[in-house]
Amino acid sequence: MDLAPLRAAARHAERFLASLPERPVHATADLATLRASFGGTLPDAGVPAERVIDELARAADPGVIASAGPRYFGFVIGGSLPVALAADWLTSAWDQNAGLYACSPAASVVEEVAAAWLLDLFDLPRDAGVGFVTGCQMANATCFAAARHAVLERAGWNVEQRGLQGAPRVHVVVGDEAHVTIFSSLRLLGLGAAGAIRVPADAQGRLRADALAAALAGCDGPTIVCAQAGNVNTGAFDPLPEIVATAHARGAWVHVDGAFGLWARVTAGYRSLAAGIEGADSWATDAHKWLNVPYDSGVAIVADAEALRGAMTADAAYLIKGKGEVRDQEDWVPEFSRRARGFPIYAALRSLGRRGVAELIERCCALARRMAERLAAAPGVSVLNDVVLNQVLVRFGDDDAVTRHVIERVQADGTCWLSGTTWHGRAAMRISVSNWSTTEGDADRSVEAILRAVNA
Repeated sequence: MDLAPLRAAARHAERFLASLPERPVHATADLATLRASFGGTLPDAGVPAERVIDELARAADPGVIASAGPRYFGFVIGGSLPVALAADWLTSAWDQNAGLYACSPAASVVEEVAAAWLLDLFDLPRDAGVGFVTGCQMANATCFAAARHAVLERAGWNVEQRGLQGAPRVHVVVGDEAHVTIFSSLRLLGLGAAGAIRVPADAQGRLRADALAAALAGCDGPTIVCAQAGNVNTGAFDPLPEIVATAHARGAWVHVDGAFGLWARVTAGYRSLAAGIEGADSWATDAHKWLNVPYDSGVAIVADAEALRGAMTADAAYLIKGKGEVRDQEDWVPEFSRRARGFPIYAALRSLGRRGVAELIERCCALARRMAERLAAAPGVSVLNDVVLNQVLVRFGDDDAVTRHVIERVQADGTCWLSGTTWHGRAAMRISVSNWSTTEGDADRSVEAILRAVNA
């Protein structure tokens, strides 16, 4: 076996990672340049493997965003802890199909252990079903599939066998500030994005519990309520105890989209934000966002493990299904052939420990507050949200164009990268702090770059 391409990849990876602290965060090549670098006709004869890796690294480098670095604050994107990245490399080298225990006993058991550790960290029901999926989009879809299974089963309808044609209508109730992946999930499952019943939100984006009661009064039959732990703009949490109590009183299933906010449960200082979340029926989160493991790391958690299994499991004569306590991962997720996602999550959790995970979350939140305070002290700069977690919304002056122009200048500068959004009809800069390697120096340096853009 020629291992030269592996050694070449390791060299390029180490060089890239070493460059992150000072590397411009934006891409340095435009679309035409990247197409020219990668393009051309497919060669008739193959190219030596090591050369392919060298040329791939050289061509890609100008188009790679330093989102793994300490000054990337866009889209709630975390980096990758070195130990998790190393485990991910091993995952690729082992090349395990993690669909069945028979295909990889190690992949099965490590997911079993990682799932138990996550339930303990989040203080959720220890007998909940857990599936490791691609990201929070698929985690939400997987949880909704379990919810659809359960609420229709109560109504005497087997949706997995009979489909939705002729089934009782499933009411889905969401807050006005629900994340777009909620609606994508509804489309995928045949529940329809447009049919969702929207409940008004307050000034911080929290679903209004009083309005939920009124919305549920009009729902007759199977019902799913979707709450949010961590608004994507403000970081705010829906009033979970009230939502759970109101929904359960009407016999509804409660799902919580906790893409990043669920991790608040791990800390003493922020746990109260997610009080009552344990009473829900399902939860979705993304380990890439705040556990800082490589991509392909969504987690779907369902309190009624049999509802999740009922929605997901499949069988065929050729499959070697496990017996007794053996975990076949395809019983918990929509896929058969799949990456062994548990290894990087296991490595990150074991490396950090309970205290390390909590410190990571608390440090990111403290840095978000630090940036918000420094920006709010500058003339003409307003922080629009209550900075309760790791999200900061900033506006410059009273003109949308000014705010958008500042965002463009900051992105072009390369010191840091952050995104724009529209909040309550007004343009805003959105800062998301979720990288393990971000320091106070990185936060201060980024604030200075933002203020330079304002003053320019």
